[in-house]
Amino acid sequence: MKKYLLLFFILVFSLFFYACVSSAASAEEYYSIGMAYFELGKYEEAEKWLNRARQANRTMIASTYNLGRLAYERQRYEEAARHFESILRRDADNIHALKAAAYTRIMLGDIQTAEKHYSRLLSLVPESADDGYNHALVLFAMERYIAAEEVLLRYPIALQENRDVMLLYARCQAALNKVDAIEHFSNWLKIHTDPKVRYEYARVLEQHEFYARALEEYRQALSEIAANSIDPAKSDVRFAIARVLLIADGSSGEGITELQGAISDGFNDIAAVERLSSRVSAANRETMRGIINNMRQSLENNP
Repeated sequence: MKKYLLLFFILVFSLFFYACVSSAASAEEYYSIGMAYFELGKYEEAEKWLNRARQANRTMIASTYNLGRLAYERQRYEEAARHFESILRRDADNIHALKAAAYTRIMLGDIQTAEKHYSRLLSLVPESADDGYNHALVLFAMERYIAAEEVLLRYPIALQENRDVMLLYARCQAALNKVDAIEHFSNWLKIHTDPKVRYEYARVLEQHEFYARALEEYRQALSEIAANSIDPAKSDVRFAIARVLLIADGSSGEGITELQGAISDGFNDIAAVERLSSRVSAANRETMRGIINNMRQSLENNP
């Protein structure tokens, strides 16, 4: 009810301004009307009034920033980025515009520009763990794992308490092939449950040749993921189980059974199976050759 009363007030107020000589209205009043419409979700009206307010120097920055927010809310990310970055051309140290521009650039997939904005932002507010996490996330996406790890290490409290920071740190260490990643994944999984993370943890264990523990975690992940899961798919997890069994014991009959089950579930990465075949016993290599031939034939029949 209050929202509709406010809308009524705004409409009456704006009609009053239309009826008056335009110079009688101040930029601050235009800005207030625009923001009131913004709060009500009336974006076209908000945009109209904020564009008027933007003409005056005293309300230019605030109006431009909120026009960027309006564009972002409407998923017009290129337009939003232009608004935020136009502020930065006037004021390179505007923290709100830096943060908004960086996040908008992530939405556009422009991680190079996002990284520059976050780097500038953290030089101004180095204590911001949230912005530090976002910066590290961008660096991770750029495969600059050492730099991402260094950023995260600046926030020791977040590394102990923030689940997202903890997980990104573990992933950075895994990408750098550090055995310490095992401990960080394990600590995360003691508090949280996520089959995708458990699958990643198992991969790290496998890479460092902790095969028994890897097998245990892969099987746990398989029991946790939904039947229609894509990342990871059940077939991928079953193949990982087969891989560990066959690497740990090249003559493993159980490994061949799991491999056949993974293929039945939809696993179709012939190159991965070929790589695995070089690590098994001669007897299983012959069996796997037949499996690979069947996979190729199936692919030819169902291109």
